[in-house]
Amino acid sequence: MNEERISQLGLELYQALLKREMVTPLSERHPEITIEDAYRIQQRMIACRLEAGERIVGKKIGVTAKAVMDMLSVYQPDFGMLLDGMLYNEGEAIAADTLIQPKAEGEIAFVLKKDLCGPGVTAADVLAATQGVMTCFEIVDSRIRDWKIKIQDTVADNASCGVFVLGERLVDPRDVDLNTCGMVLEKNGEIVATGAGAAALGGPANAVAWLANTLGRLDIPLRAGEVILSGSLAAMVPVKAGDNLRVSIGGIGGCSVRFV
Repeated sequence: MNEERISQLGLELYQALLKREMVTPLSERHPEITIEDAYRIQQRMIACRLEAGERIVGKKIGVTAKAVMDMLSVYQPDFGMLLDGMLYNEGEAIAADTLIQPKAEGEIAFVLKKDLCGPGVTAADVLAATQGVMTCFEIVDSRIRDWKIKIQDTVADNASCGVFVLGERLVDPRDVDLNTCGMVLEKNGEIVATGAGAAALGGPANAVAWLANTLGRLDIPLRAGEVILSGSLAAMVPVKAGDNLRVSIGGIGGCSVRFV
């Protein structure tokens, strides 16, 4: 795919984000699109956001849990960039009309104290480089019509990232078993999803190591101070105005969000 088309599609997705509009799947219109093309489109979309004044504050790993893979029919992880305009704090309200077709995921977020750059990064390296972990929500959203995505579509669309919400406390990762800790996600007071740390590629530190090594091949490091979302621990939960959600992860804490 040539640079002109890459730029055109990146700008199209950025405009869809601004206008809160859906677009026809890129993979449907351009069946020749590769995953490499899709990441270049993502980079163009992110460049538009940076030019508008946002800044990168972290990275996210997508499609790590089997439940999400089955929902989307996408069977490999991907990654996207987190920008400061996506960040909400514990308990803050999110205006539902600022999103298009949002779904909530309960995750474990890592806050780094050291840079990580692959290849060769292990889960142990991730833990040594981590200042702390916290419970978080990723509110995924798709500019692709009706979530009819292939891997190329979600990659191009910044791994279907919408916004994210960080929880109430930061915990030393050595004080909790990140693989066996249980997650409970409640929507309007009812349990709608449960999971465990191992749902994210066998463990969230494994997911972060995968990201560090994948980005390392592109000479992109994970930076000290960045927030890394390690992937959903259960199926995605659709949300709309009026919904109140809370996720709790054993040994780490909780995170709540409401939609207005």
